[in-house]
Amino acid sequence: MAKVFCDFRFLLLVAAGVFIYIQMRLFATQSEYADRLAAAIEAENHCTSQTRSLIDQISLQQGRIVALEEERKRRDQECGQMKSLVQDLERKDLQRLIDKMQVPVAAVVIMACNRADYLERTINSVLKYQRPISSRYPLFVSQDGSNPNVKSKALSYDQLSYMQHLDFEPVQTERPGELTAYYKIARKSFLHGFLVVFSIKNRPNLQFCLKNIQLIPLSGHYKWALDQLFYKHNFSRVIILEDDMEIAPDFFDYFEAAASLLEKDKSIMAVSSWNDNGQKQFVHDPYELYRSDFFPGLGWMLARSTWNELSPKWPKAYWDDWLRLKENHKGRQFIRPEVCRTYNFGEHGSSLGQFFKQYLEPIKLNDVKVDWKLMDLSYLLEDKYSMHFANVIKKATPVYGADMVLKASNIDGNVRIKYKDQSDFENIAHQFGIFQEWKDGVPRTAYKGVVVFRYQTSRRIFLVGPESLKLLQIEES
Repeated sequence: MAKVFCDFRFLLLVAAGVFIYIQMRLFATQSEYADRLAAAIEAENHCTSQTRSLIDQISLQQGRIVALEEERKRRDQECGQMKSLVQDLERKDLQRLIDKMQVPVAAVVIMACNRADYLERTINSVLKYQRPISSRYPLFVSQDGSNPNVKSKALSYDQLSYMQHLDFEPVQTERPGELTAYYKIARKSFLHGFLVVFSIKNRPNLQFCLKNIQLIPLSGHYKWALDQLFYKHNFSRVIILEDDMEIAPDFFDYFEAAASLLEKDKSIMAVSSWNDNGQKQFVHDPYELYRSDFFPGLGWMLARSTWNELSPKWPKAYWDDWLRLKENHKGRQFIRPEVCRTYNFGEHGSSLGQFFKQYLEPIKLNDVKVDWKLMDLSYLLEDKYSMHFANVIKKATPVYGADMVLKASNIDGNVRIKYKDQSDFENIAHQFGIFQEWKDGVPRTAYKGVVVFRYQTSRRIFLVGPESLKLLQIEES
């Protein structure tokens, strides 16, 4: 029994030892894990601290990046402004250089004599549209004679050059019986230079006529002024205006576009801004241009090559009618617009004002700013225009017999009316109210004998000559 008890105690002792050992190992293990956990926590805290520090550094760097980006943008903006300023200065300097070196499209000369108030109105109208492009259209005033008011008025403008023509040579008439006064006068009755030759038997009417006509420059003044501009100033083209004209907003653009036609097509003798049948009731389309066998005058452009031919034989008087003679224009033609680019306000000078009231005052001055640079004007070249014009006439409805005005009014589209001779034309023209005048076998505004105008609407009336259809290669219907 004692032996069993002794064995039990021994086992308890062994078990207690094992238990103590296990507890010691557990304590050691727990202590080790506690140390590791503390180290891990400490490492985590350190890592968190490092992360926060890194985040703070990143935030600081981001702030610096944003500040640098803003600084870069500001500097880019300043750089852009500097570049723009430099380019603007370079452009202005270049423009000044171009302005100095640029070849003008044409010189513009206003022919003046003794009407200072009219001259002022004309100059102001021209400067209104010429100022922005003055280097391309140098402006001149050429005065015939010594009227002090005209000279003073012209010299009061800094934007133009002044020329003065003084002719003290005695006048020689070309034909017996003509009065020398009419070589000192280019009479402006019946529209811009229809000159009347008075023989000795007309002397009783001379005082009345001189009372009701307007003195304008000598034919010799035109020759002198054009010689000055073409040969002394060396311009390649000149636009001639008179001292009682206003111009349209697209006046200069129109002539610039026409200048290329004048250079390309030597069958074009000159370009005019005027339509003799340009009254409000007879026009419609500001884009429409025509060729004409009749010199229109009143705001026209001439090239030096043509002046080289005309200058040596320029007449002493009646220069505009002289240009309308076939022997002088030699089959060449003139470009004219449907809607006038000049307006003649010179009421003083028309016989009793009746002519001005009937033909000049109703003229429609174009008020549409046509962009001629975008317009294809090749249809006006000689090799294309005849076919172009013929195709329009072919489609027109023929009208015959009496009451042509009434018949034309009842037709919606274009109308074609054939006249037999000058007398027949004058009768038809009188019925419609257009110009009846002919010169050297050519009606005013005519192309190959065809006179065209609008009537009441956009309808075009074609007055067709006896040979016109044949010349245009149109078969009669």
